[in-house]
Amino acid sequence: MNNQTTRRDWLTAGAASSFLILKPHLIRAAQANSALSVGLIGCGRRGTAISKLFVKNEFAKIAALCDIYDDQIEAASKLFSGARTFKDYHELLASDVDAVYIATPPYLHPEHFEAAVKARKHIFMEKPAGVDVAGCHRVAAAAKQADKTKRITIDYQQRYGKDYRKAYEIVRSGELGGIKMVRAAWIGGGLPVRQGHPASEEKMRNWLFYRERSGDIIVEQNCHNLDVVNWFTSMHPERASGYGGRAVRTNIGDIMDNLAATFQFSNGLVFSYSANQFAVGFKDVGETFICERGSVTTSRQGYKVYRKDGPPEEVETKGDITQDAVNDFVEGARTGKIENAAFAAAESTLTAILAREAIYSHREMTWQQIGA
Repeated sequence: MNNQTTRRDWLTAGAASSFLILKPHLIRAAQANSALSVGLIGCGRRGTAISKLFVKNEFAKIAALCDIYDDQIEAASKLFSGARTFKDYHELLASDVDAVYIATPPYLHPEHFEAAVKARKHIFMEKPAGVDVAGCHRVAAAAKQADKTKRITIDYQQRYGKDYRKAYEIVRSGELGGIKMVRAAWIGGGLPVRQGHPASEEKMRNWLFYRERSGDIIVEQNCHNLDVVNWFTSMHPERASGYGGRAVRTNIGDIMDNLAATFQFSNGLVFSYSANQFAVGFKDVGETFICERGSVTTSRQGYKVYRKDGPPEEVETKGDITQDAVNDFVEGARTGKIENAAFAAAESTLTAILAREAIYSHREMTWQQIGA
């Protein structure tokens, strides 16, 4: 894929493979009356935590484990009894598992995604798509070559949360008029630091804190909010500016611990964003869509609808939206409800990279300037 990929290119690719219902005879391996066998690539904290959600689904099982570290494979093996173990992800992909869950550091996502596509597996991958523009393009290029009978889901959980989908329908219905302003935030919460490993393993064991491994906090974590905004507006921003720094967490790594960014879309819509990773008790994680005749706030806890007259309508989310995402994936892979979410995931990751590059360069950056 070249660097002149347009919004139309992303949408055309995504629309062609977003949701398809396949005839039963086209579905190989995992049939509706059997469990989907899943191979985990990356047995760290996130990988094992979400794999537990897979095994909560009666139609899925963790059948294989892969990691470069023996201690992580050993710990995961205790959780997923009977799973085969691998040190080389190519060997896992060559096995007979139906699907793979990629939970490796983000800088490895393009490589591992590309290999999983070539192996013709159903794919559930952690966000973001990559840590740079080239990585996002690599993911999108691989997605274009994917087997159309295989489901590809990226763990932007909000898109699968039942209440997020209801809020989306309210905003997109036009009931409140057009979206005229957007704000979002991910305020609060430090990140756990791994200790007790050799210095030679530091940047892999604590990859979250290193730009080249994680993409920085706006790419690795804040991309969730940005994905919701892209989804609800059906656009990506055309330009961004912002500031960021290291105000509290100065003892490890080189990523920011606080930032603020402003985005502008092609229609003039302005989106203001702020984030930090300060563990000080206060939290504000969610999105607000201010429309002509009301507003909608969304978060993992639920949504509120504000109209000009009357009290707000509030819906509290029950359950775990990540479990919703896992369940959607398992059902889709087993029954032929196929999606290819890699294109939207790459676009949202590029949105985060746009803001990151504006912050790093101390100047406004456009979609074209970063080569997205």
